[in-house]
Amino acid sequence: MTPTLDERITGALVGAAVGDALGGPVEGYSPEQITERHGGRIHGIVGPWDGDRWRTARPLAPYHKGDGHVTDDTLLTHALVRVYATVRDHLDAYAVAEHLVPELIGQPRWIPELEAEALPLQRVFLAEKWLVARLHYGHVDPREAGNGNIVNCGAAMYMAPVGLVNAANPAGAYAEALDVAGAHQSSYGREAAGVFAAAVAAACTPGASPDSVVAACLSLAKDGTRSAIEAVCETAARYTDFESALGPLRRAVEPYDTVGPEYRAPSLGARRPSRLHAIEELPVALGMLVVSGGDHRHAVLGSVNYGRDCDSIATMAGALAGALGSPVPDEWAKTVAEASRLDLTAPAHTLAEVAREVFARDVARRRAHEAAFAGMRDGAAGEVG
Repeated sequence: MTPTLDERITGALVGAAVGDALGGPVEGYSPEQITERHGGRIHGIVGPWDGDRWRTARPLAPYHKGDGHVTDDTLLTHALVRVYATVRDHLDAYAVAEHLVPELIGQPRWIPELEAEALPLQRVFLAEKWLVARLHYGHVDPREAGNGNIVNCGAAMYMAPVGLVNAANPAGAYAEALDVAGAHQSSYGREAAGVFAAAVAAACTPGASPDSVVAACLSLAKDGTRSAIEAVCETAARYTDFESALGPLRRAVEPYDTVGPEYRAPSLGARRPSRLHAIEELPVALGMLVVSGGDHRHAVLGSVNYGRDCDSIATMAGALAGALGSPVPDEWAKTVAEASRLDLTAPAHTLAEVAREVFARDVARRRAHEAAFAGMRDGAAGEVG
């Protein structure tokens, strides 16, 4: 049966959170390091890399990554849902300044990795703290505030709600996400935010498949982002299991990735604006979606075992598979919700309500435009006659 809008939104948001939680404890490591640490590939939720020493062990201290805890990917995704719940219409860069930034600095939330209630600002990393520095303290034009930030997946990782509000309208999602992300990112980081939102919107289309999602992305993506997606997904089409695809997908994206082979020791040219490069996370997430045939469990496990920035890769792959209608494993969702002290479905219910309201407004606006345009056309015809 074709999934409903509510089911697709729930699948995307829960699927993203689960992918985030599974990828968190192995973020930054290589597939080989992950296999050595865990005695093989990861097949579910695991504990912190350094066990009970997570509070002081470098380089992740003091974050309790693992045991089902979501990371900042999910915290920011849920924050963006709350912005939609407030605005109840399409968002732009000014909405980030007026609503998302106050969320980060004014409202304490339970932070699973800190095992404490704190301001979200205390959990997000420097590329996301940039939002507060530039918009709250610097009073920069929100549409240009992303200029100067490192170019990474910081904006793309929480853009699923934009795609869901624009469900089945990839071009609309792309345009809105580019506007929203302008407050946070520039260059190929901003482009990835637009393309990921478009991918989520495309995944919501009845009859969608991994191939149709990739096609929608390629129809919109520009420059290095398009090239990277094309290269990775062409490679992914040759595989049906993530184990054999891990190395080939990395080799396919490597020419476009600026970080380099050592994720924790990025090159001097890393994360700088470019028309030739792309973030690694989105092309690989799309590649894993293709390898898995859209199956959530397979796509997420492939993303997690890929390593590197695997919490964000699994967040994106999980959102896309969930939007396609692939069931999120109940045992994972239950554990993540309990461990993170989060209601994973409540944001989905809220966003579904907002999406319907926005669609109704869009229809009314479109009809008003059609009527106005028809009036101009009829008037012109009358003058000619």
